[in-house]
Amino acid sequence: GRRKRLSTSVLYDSDDSEGSDILVRRVPAKRRCAMIDRESSEEEQPDKTRPAENVSVTRRQKVLAKLKELVRQSAARRSCSSANCEDSNSEASVEEEPPCQLPLTPSEGSETDSGSIKDFVVEEEENDDDDIDNTEHVKSENQPHQKQPNPSNIPRCDHYEHFRRIIKAFLINAIDDSFLSSLYDGTRQKRYAQDMLLSLHYLDNRFIQPRLENLIGRSRWKDRYKERVDCYPDVRISLKNTKNMSCQACEMKRCCKFNVFLSGRLYNSKTLEVDDFMSDDKQVLKVGVVCANRTRVYHNLKHFKYKLYMDCSSVVGLDGVENEPVKDTVERLFSHLEESGWIRKRYNDLEDCMDDADNFQEEK
Repeated sequence: GRRKRLSTSVLYDSDDSEGSDILVRRVPAKRRCAMIDRESSEEEQPDKTRPAENVSVTRRQKVLAKLKELVRQSAARRSCSSANCEDSNSEASVEEEPPCQLPLTPSEGSETDSGSIKDFVVEEEENDDDDIDNTEHVKSENQPHQKQPNPSNIPRCDHYEHFRRIIKAFLINAIDDSFLSSLYDGTRQKRYAQDMLLSLHYLDNRFIQPRLENLIGRSRWKDRYKERVDCYPDVRISLKNTKNMSCQACEMKRCCKFNVFLSGRLYNSKTLEVDDFMSDDKQVLKVGVVCANRTRVYHNLKHFKYKLYMDCSSVVGLDGVENEPVKDTVERLFSHLEESGWIRKRYNDLEDCMDDADNFQEEK
């Protein structure tokens, strides 16, 4: 049978081993003389593991250096919102860097120290729940001052400041009747023009339109009557003979005692350009009490902007100064209107119209 190798040290000699059938023939020629004992093995064992530990520490340091470099590069290109980068012994960490998930290159992934890389990079699956909650937070930290290009984002100024801009835009358009149309078609891109355009949107979309929709939504007005009130900028409501009849606004059986007189020229709601088609046309409608009151409130708010522009046009028309630059004329007239309290009074009129719309009561 095969002989068992002795645990004690064995001396192999090439001269004495020739022609022998003992285990020596099975030992490779390169290991001609190997002295192994317990003492030497105990002394050499730490020496063999020590280089391995040094290699592992060196590799970890290299990996950590690579991680730091990758974090710096990736932070400039994109925001990261996945796992934190840390070492297995919590001795070194990436300082003041956003948490990120770093991809491993093929060379790094194929090295034998892939286990040490896992100590530095936390797997993405561990932080899946946190990623959903922290995405918006990380974006807000990385881009705290990013401006939104959406024109619907109105600048943060008070309502009166928006109103002052509108007055100035109307004064300019009263001198140059193409100014408003150039604002809406995007021809004018300077800062002052864009501010005026945003203030006009504010007046239409924040002040007027929501209240008009609320008044119509709670009424029984027919579309035909609403279209008539929208088209005619002038209205006069008077008390006349009472008749039990179908109201011409809601077409309900009512005690109708008010006549609504509608007149004026049709105009563009944005550029305020007037259409002379059927300029002398008038409408007279018989309505009930509630529809008469609603018509007054609705009409005053619907056509407030046009009436304000007509007032500004009257101010420009009464000004006797000629051959003056448009900018100088507008600044001079605007300063006079503001100092005299004219602008503040018109703004108070707008607030009264809005209050009437907000506080309009239905028939009990």
